[in-house]
Amino acid sequence: MMWQQVEITLNAYSRGFHLITADIEHALNELSPVRYGLLHLFIKHSSASLTINENADPTVRDDMERHFNQFVPENAPYYRHTYEGPDDMPAHIKASTLGSSVSVPLSNGKMNLGLWQGVYLGEHRDYAGSRTVVLTVSGE
Repeated sequence: MMWQQVEITLNAYSRGFHLITADIEHALNELSPVRYGLLHLFIKHSSASLTINENADPTVRDDMERHFNQFVPENAPYYRHTYEGPDDMPAHIKASTLGSSVSVPLSNGKMNLGLWQGVYLGEHRDYAGSRTVVLTVSGE
C-alpha cells in the first residue's frame, strides 16, 4: 500500500457553495496514480466546509446556500462569538454541520464519484481568503 499527501490552495471564493472537483482532479494528476484506493480531503479552516453533492445544476448550490442561511441565521441574539462580524458564528456552525472532510474511493487513479456528484467547497464567510485543502491518498 502506498500513501501520498499534498496540500492545495484554493483561490478566494465568494460566500456560497462552489464545485472544486476540477481542482482536486488536477492535484490528483500530480500524484502517482493508484489502481484502487481512497482519497481523503480535509479543509484546514473552521469557517468553510467540504461536502459532496450534485455537480450538474448550479441551482442546487444556490438552494444549499439559501437553506443554510435560514437554518443558521446571522445576528441571532444568543451568539456571543461575533468579533469578526455577523457571519462569523454562523460560519462556524455551518462548517461543523457539514464537516471539514470527505472521503472518495479511487479507481484507476480517478475519483469514483457518481455520475451527478462533485466536491463542494462551502464558503461560509462574506470576505474569506484562500483556503487550504489536504489531499491524502492511500492505495495500490
